[in-house]
Amino acid sequence: MTTSVNIEGRPDSASAASPPPFAAGIADVYQALLVPILFEPYASEMAIVAERSKPVSVLEVAAGTGALTRALRLRLDPAAEIVATDLSQAMIDVGAPTLTMSRTHWMHADAQDLPFAHLMFDLVACQFGVMFFPDRPMAYGEAKRVLRSGGRFLFSTWDSLAANEFARCVDESLASLFASDPPDFLRRLPYSYFDPSSIEAEVASAGFEAVSCKRVELTSSAATAHDVAAAFCQGTPLSGEIELRAPDRMSEIVDEVTERVASRHGSRPYGSMSALIVVGRAP
Repeated sequence: MTTSVNIEGRPDSASAASPPPFAAGIADVYQALLVPILFEPYASEMAIVAERSKPVSVLEVAAGTGALTRALRLRLDPAAEIVATDLSQAMIDVGAPTLTMSRTHWMHADAQDLPFAHLMFDLVACQFGVMFFPDRPMAYGEAKRVLRSGGRFLFSTWDSLAANEFARCVDESLASLFASDPPDFLRRLPYSYFDPSSIEAEVASAGFEAVSCKRVELTSSAATAHDVAAAFCQGTPLSGEIELRAPDRMSEIVDEVTERVASRHGSRPYGSMSALIVVGRAP
């Protein structure tokens, strides 16, 4: 049992400059730890859904380091063209070398202002990215604009923190460690967009038809409790929130969170996770 550390003696977080949300170091940890723990299981599920419409031209937005890109490449017809885009060049730089097959292209692009002509794609896909869009209706409208008639818009979004055990454990651990000013990244963004009726209404308002929203529950696992703690604390924008509150003490905090994850989920942790997979059809 480690001794609880005093981690709240820090400069005023409101006045400190925040680092870029996905700098190179964060993207490396994201790919090494967060992708296998959280994203690869859902990438496989989404690729199965994507294959049903037999797309030959695919655009992926907010692709990150390419968890879904790789799953799509394995599942879809080898002749299908895939364009994977992200707003973070650091994520692309980490992800692109992991998938260099022909008919797979990587580029920097904003999902809210896509650099593509109308009616170019059969499928627009996005894994766990829509929660971060400042203007979701604009991004949904862009997806519809670049889709051909009958094309599909496919995306996933996390269910609530209560339904995602690893994320909830990390969030509760940090709330305990930073009692007067808890980091709120997880509940503010990735685990904030999970009401099916609201999601279906937003997608339909962008002009999509036959919108469906299916809850998919899976089990997440990690080699060690430390992997879970480091994945969330160092492989997401939580890293910046922690550094603002406890400069140069990241390793202490990761150790504290590791202990709490191990206490709740074991030294080789397993935890339930839940997400929504959404599909809409372009008229």
